[in-house]
Amino acid sequence: MTTTRSGLLGVLGRTDSPRRETLRSELARTRQAEGRPRAKPKLVLASASPRRLMLLAQIGIEPDALRPSGVDESPKKSEMPRALATRLARAKAEEARDNIANDTDIADAYVLAADTVVAVGRRVLVKPQHLEEAIASLQLLSGRAHRVLTAICLITPEDKVRFKLVDTRVRFKRLSKEEMEAYIASREWRGKAGGYAIQGLAGCFVQKISGSYTNVVGLPLTEVANALVGEGFPIHFNWLKMGEAVLD
Repeated sequence: MTTTRSGLLGVLGRTDSPRRETLRSELARTRQAEGRPRAKPKLVLASASPRRLMLLAQIGIEPDALRPSGVDESPKKSEMPRALATRLARAKAEEARDNIANDTDIADAYVLAADTVVAVGRRVLVKPQHLEEAIASLQLLSGRAHRVLTAICLITPEDKVRFKLVDTRVRFKRLSKEEMEAYIASREWRGKAGGYAIQGLAGCFVQKISGSYTNVVGLPLTEVANALVGEGFPIHFNWLKMGEAVLD
């Protein structure tokens, strides 16, 4: 049991660098050898989600670049919701890291990725693309509790990996046929994990939420901020600049 757990932790804590020497690895090695601090840190977000950009802006962060992922988000056979979210967040982060590895402007940037999964028990609800999928999601969520799991993966300029999984429990009221039909007609459900957006019309479906609200929107801000600050990304610097701008 101990051996198996140690092996799993080793896999989660390891990130495979691009096979060939890259500008990113050269810069990291040079900084380490010279013992000099990093220039103004940059951040790449492995997503183009308007919701995640809005949430980051809320805490004064504007990514220097966006590198949306092309990773297949389909669950593997018998894959549990937690494992799915963690696997996809890592895959997105590594894809973005490899994508910028030789970009002279952002090669040594921090890379942030996230994946949000909505689950009822062990069942993962897909991001509906069709009416039938959206209707099925609403029918399943109606009158019961579900979980929203977001895995965040941060890769530092030295390719150190940091993971965090945030679990929020949400309970929907029992939805009437008219409510479901109206929500489906709004088309707000398109591309949303679980087929709804809590920050939108579906906010009136929520009876109770236990845990992080921003996690349900798409990015748990407390955990993201803690991860960035813990790895030396100065998010509070922008707060100081905001205060100075107000004084001016």
